[in-house]
Amino acid sequence: MAESVSDSVNGGNKKKHGIENLISARKALKVSLEKSKSLALALERAGPRLDDINQRLPSLEAAVRSIRADKDALVAVGGHINRAVGPAAAVLKVFDAVHGLEKSLLSDPRNDLPGYLSVLKRLEEALRFLGDNCGLAIQWLEDIVEYLEDNRMADEKYLLNLKKSLKGLRELENGEVEIRLDGGLLDAALDKLESDFRRLLTENSVPLPMSSPSTLGQQACIAPSPLPVSIIQKLQAILGRLIANNRFDKCISVYVEVRSSNVRASLQALDLDYLEISIAEFNDVQSIEGYIAQWGRHLEFAVKHLFEAEYNLCNDVFERMGKDIWMGCFAKIAAQAGMLAFLQFGKTVTESKKDPIKLLKLLDIFASLNKLRTDFNRLFGGAACVEIQNLTRDLINRVINGAAEIFWELLIQVELQRQIPPPPDGSVPRLVSFITEYCNKLLGDDYKPVLTQVLVIHRSWKHEKFQEKLLVNEVLKIVKAIEQNLETWLKAYDDTTLSHFFAMNNHCHLYKSLKGTKLGDLLGDSWLREHEQYKDYYSTIFFRDSWGKIPSHLSREGLIMFSGGRASARDLVKKRLKAFNDALDDVYKKQSNWVILDKDLREKTSQLITQAIAPIYRSYMQNYGALVEQDASSGKYAKYTVETLEKMLGSLFQPKPGRYGSFKGRSPAGKFDIGMVDLRRTASAVV
Repeated sequence: MAESVSDSVNGGNKKKHGIENLISARKALKVSLEKSKSLALALERAGPRLDDINQRLPSLEAAVRSIRADKDALVAVGGHINRAVGPAAAVLKVFDAVHGLEKSLLSDPRNDLPGYLSVLKRLEEALRFLGDNCGLAIQWLEDIVEYLEDNRMADEKYLLNLKKSLKGLRELENGEVEIRLDGGLLDAALDKLESDFRRLLTENSVPLPMSSPSTLGQQACIAPSPLPVSIIQKLQAILGRLIANNRFDKCISVYVEVRSSNVRASLQALDLDYLEISIAEFNDVQSIEGYIAQWGRHLEFAVKHLFEAEYNLCNDVFERMGKDIWMGCFAKIAAQAGMLAFLQFGKTVTESKKDPIKLLKLLDIFASLNKLRTDFNRLFGGAACVEIQNLTRDLINRVINGAAEIFWELLIQVELQRQIPPPPDGSVPRLVSFITEYCNKLLGDDYKPVLTQVLVIHRSWKHEKFQEKLLVNEVLKIVKAIEQNLETWLKAYDDTTLSHFFAMNNHCHLYKSLKGTKLGDLLGDSWLREHEQYKDYYSTIFFRDSWGKIPSHLSREGLIMFSGGRASARDLVKKRLKAFNDALDDVYKKQSNWVILDKDLREKTSQLITQAIAPIYRSYMQNYGALVEQDASSGKYAKYTVETLEKMLGSLFQPKPGRYGSFKGRSPAGKFDIGMVDLRRTASAVV
């Protein structure tokens, strides 16, 4: 029974194991089925790829077919290929980085100039790397081709294609860097920097505002403010990159254009059109005398303020490039802004006709240049300013030679006037009035130092010494020549009375016009007193021989008691009044056109004549006028009332309007006329 139980138990266990095995088998089958499905799906998906590979195999087979080396040879060349591909891969990586900078470098630099310059510097570094390594990479690739060719590891057509490709790369490598590496990106970036350089200059270059050209010398500070430090720093930063890329000449061109235009705009307010005047547009220097005075002020303003500011600014902006660079830049600005025009105007003045006024104007020009000598030497002393130096030197030579020549010829010109007849009105000849005032100007504080310096320089060029007494002696000779002219003219009159009148006029002029002046002090008190005495002497003789004789016609002799009767007295009065009238009319008619320029002498002479005649006439008419006033022909004898006579005598010797010029007077034709022979007409004059 025990065995039966045991068998039953064993049978149950076997049955149980069988079921478990069945279940396991079922699970395994299920897993296998799922794997089969997955594999089927994978095969289904791999089908197109296999088809693609199958299609590409012929081309791959054809590509590999050109390599005809065995396995060992291919293994040997592998190292060479790896060494060549490494540099080439690095070059390609940097080249990709270059194109990554494109967006930043094509933006506007003004938005972030430091950042823009930083990116540009990275581009430059990348291009330098490419420039240094492209050649190396090409060389390695060429070595590989050469190895393949030497070892016959590829067919000739394949090697020919490789050589052709490498040849193209080598040609690009030897060409322009910008073309082969960055496709023009560097050029575009530099163009933008140039534009920003111009923009910064233009926006911060403002013409100098001036209230009025006439207030030039009254402005306390008229130099334009320099560019702000921040702007200068930006300009310098831009210059650094442009110079590094051989764009320096363009920078200079832009800078000169903008800054010279700014200076011209500042000068435009001064109305400098006169600088362009030609020698054919004026008759003599006096017709442009006002322009010459302006020229000195305008030149000083331009040099001391405008060009001084540009000089300093060029130094500030270009100081890192060296003095030769910024001095060259400044020289171009000065030349284009108008400095050459200033010097050309001075030259035009020196080419004008020679006359005494020109001497003064040449001295004015020399004084202006001499005043600016230190500034000229400092601003325009460099080699870059050679054109301005040459023009300035030529102008100074012309001024000194021209001034000295006119001065030393003055005496000759005065002597030449001796042959000209004296003025018919007995007045002071223009030559006399002009030369006395002219010599006073030459000896005055304004002109004597300048003339002395000019003559010293002129004689030094001839290796001759100059002493101040030469100037003084020459002036004294001129005055002596004037006196000799007066003596000659005095004798030239046919009318002795007019001769005395002329002498009175001119001795008065010499005394009064020179008393208390530099020339008068030089001549001395005794010389002046002598002319004063001569004036009084000739005044007395003039009056005595003309007007002094007229009162004698109104004699009372025979009329005191009417001894001959009333009729006889009337006839005598008529006779004497007629003689008086005839003598008065004769002298008045003769002298009505005579002139006394000096107001005091004119009034004194007129008063002397009036007092000598009018009271006697008044008394005579009061006592005897009744004898003729009732006569039908009374108007023939009582010709003048006392008031009419006084008025007539008081109108004598008046200057004629527009006939007598002052030192600056002009003749109607516009020329300066002092009665002198044109300085160009003598053999000694330089035409």
